[in-house]
Amino acid sequence: MSEVRTRFAPSPTGTLHIGGARTALFNWLYAMNKNGKFYLRIEDTDKLRSTTEAINAIFDGLKWLELNWEKQVIFQSQNINRYKQIIDYLLEINCAYYCYASEIELQRMKKESREKGLIKSYNGLWRDRIPKAEDKKIKPVVRFKSPQVGQTILNDLVQGKVVVNNNQLDDMILLRSDGTPTYTLSVVVDDYDMNISHIIRGDDHLNNAIRQINIFRSLGWKVPNFAHIPLIHDSDGKKLSKRNNAVGVDEYKNMGILPQAMKNYLLRLGWSNGDDEIISENDAINIFSIENIRKAPSRFDLKKLKNINSYYLKNTPQDKILSCIYNLLEKKYGEKIIKDNLFKLEYLLSDIIERHDNINDIFYNSKFIFNKIINLNNDTIKIIKNSNKKNIINYIIQLKEINDWNVNNIENSAKSFAKNNSLSLKDIAMPLRACITGSKNSPNIFKIMFILGQKDTIKRIEKYYL
Repeated sequence: MSEVRTRFAPSPTGTLHIGGARTALFNWLYAMNKNGKFYLRIEDTDKLRSTTEAINAIFDGLKWLELNWEKQVIFQSQNINRYKQIIDYLLEINCAYYCYASEIELQRMKKESREKGLIKSYNGLWRDRIPKAEDKKIKPVVRFKSPQVGQTILNDLVQGKVVVNNNQLDDMILLRSDGTPTYTLSVVVDDYDMNISHIIRGDDHLNNAIRQINIFRSLGWKVPNFAHIPLIHDSDGKKLSKRNNAVGVDEYKNMGILPQAMKNYLLRLGWSNGDDEIISENDAINIFSIENIRKAPSRFDLKKLKNINSYYLKNTPQDKILSCIYNLLEKKYGEKIIKDNLFKLEYLLSDIIERHDNINDIFYNSKFIFNKIINLNNDTIKIIKNSNKKNIINYIIQLKEINDWNVNNIENSAKSFAKNNSLSLKDIAMPLRACITGSKNSPNIFKIMFILGQKDTIKRIEKYYL
């Protein structure tokens, strides 16, 4: 068996889309499963829409997901001469021809096609014509001579057998009138030159595959294996769009999703291995197969993604979680404040992680450790206003009398105070949490009081009660 070689070939017109990320993941996993190679190709022939920023965003998204590609990145814009060489050869062997149809003629063909209910809109006007002098005033395109009899059959590894009657196929354009090659031709040449064995991509390319097969065959090239995977839909069953959803990988990274969780979730979007929801990267490589890709579209579920992310947060070494949070902290507080207080976060981290499902929430809900001034929101203001001020002032006196400041002593002090004053522990703990952390939800308040220290704890309480 020849080496498995897959590729991910995005157009750099925006950030790395969720659907593109899943396509890249499936290609990468299949190559890794077969001890093959995974390539990255940037299809940047559309100069008006392709941008350097988009190319860098694609690189960053793939690096974040740790989908490592072979060293050399292929840029279609650097292969224009190669595509023209192949077009010249197709002209030479009578598998392509110059088309001098005017815009008026093309519009007339489209109208007739609509009226007759035909699938193809070009009627082959210049397929076998020789141009006259007046015809050559129009800059021609080069069209492919699509087969017009029989059938084109694609045995797709996901969709199964796809059959198209050749009389439905247009003579597609290979070279535009401005001298630029079209996508359909460029992809075929690149896949051949890169020796790609398996093309795994979205099923919106299924029609392209039929046309590309005929180009491969006309050139006498081996046709790669095709696997067209269903698109990802939103929760309403519609195509995932930026209007209603975050669709860029960078957006989920900024939400605080871990790359391991995103890969695990994308893997399960349209692929299954029994009922397993959590699948490690090593396991995914070992068990991934194209046969287990479903034909039906998958629905993106943010809640499910967050649940998977929560699992990975709780099962990722804390030093890695700290590393993720550190970058956020550094931007907000600076190195000195972090250095002076990081041990407090390390002490409370497991408790904070237990309560949250993403990195951003962990960062946001640990701000009480690094902020000298605790700002209250409407909820915490209400808690403090509704508390018994006299009780809290008396409790401050008891806090000052604790000689050995540790979690047990702090908690026992609160319990004894509550009991002696006919209060519930909640009557003490809730207002303490509000003024010490600025939140009504936090890890164990007595652990927080311990790590903040006696002086800082009392100072925070006194600010709102004295």
